[in-house]
Amino acid sequence: MLNKIKALLQEVEQLKASNAEELEALRIKYLSKKGEIFLLMNEFRNVAADQKREVGIFLNELKETTQNKINEIKEGFNNAQVSLDEIDLTRTAYPVSMGTRHPLSIVKKEICDIFGRLGFSIAEGPEIEDDWHVFSSLNFADDHPARDMQDTFFIQHNPEIVLRTHTSSVQTRVMEKQEPPIRIICPGRVYRNEAISYRAHCFFHQVEALYIDKDVSFADLKQALIFFAKEMFGPETNIRLRPSYFPFTEPSAEMDISCNLCGGKGCPFCKHTGWVEILGCGMVHPNVLENCGIDSKVYSGYALGMGIERITNLKYQVKDLRLFSENDIRFLRQFESAN
Repeated sequence: MLNKIKALLQEVEQLKASNAEELEALRIKYLSKKGEIFLLMNEFRNVAADQKREVGIFLNELKETTQNKINEIKEGFNNAQVSLDEIDLTRTAYPVSMGTRHPLSIVKKEICDIFGRLGFSIAEGPEIEDDWHVFSSLNFADDHPARDMQDTFFIQHNPEIVLRTHTSSVQTRVMEKQEPPIRIICPGRVYRNEAISYRAHCFFHQVEALYIDKDVSFADLKQALIFFAKEMFGPETNIRLRPSYFPFTEPSAEMDISCNLCGGKGCPFCKHTGWVEILGCGMVHPNVLENCGIDSKVYSGYALGMGIERITNLKYQVKDLRLFSENDIRFLRQFESAN
């Protein structure tokens, strides 16, 4: 009898059924009251006493294995049925809705691509910075207003640790570690303690560029600015430079472009001047070079910086800065064609 049980156990392990009817037939064959396992149990009374324990163990194993095999096949049928039920074969095909890149990401990539064609590489740095890289190395005076609590976020009331107020801190880190020539562009998020409104936010995004080498002149800066303006806003764009002041550049200038809405003729967007300010720039101050270990008598350079939100406003006429950080899907879907 033991051999018969073992042979039947091997047979059960190979059971297969392609539909519910075949599965039911297998259940009747092995597990019904007239099935083979039930018949073996009736024969169990005739087994010799010294063999009952061993035969009983195998007989129970046979019954349990058969039941588990039937359940396994049945579960496979149920899963397949559920999968088919979830598919609506009468439904027409429809396009899968694709996401879109954020407008700030679109513009940041375009800016980086333009300067990339001029040979600039991307450099990045920490958003939590120390006073030296954000202010002192960049020639900020100890009593400069930018250091005040009204303009800067300090970490745990530590006057030496701040959230960076500009990405110029990345430039100083690169200048400390890398010998000229240096040609980098520094995109990233910056923080300033300002009231949130349609025209200002406590965080925004900048892209700054730095070029350090021998015999770099203001003429080189001007040519880079003209190239950028025409690539970003169109070949008809004109620029003008106005004298300004920044602690880290001398001479310093602010750059305007001809209004891309009225073509420089004057409109409400440009306050009827025909010009729109987009960035600040200048020749790197000799003190900044010396602070970062670069000989200002041998090397010179220029730097420029712009707000990505400002460029995006001009490019897409977005009038409220808060829209960039609200994640309103209706606003973001307007930029699907710009990807």
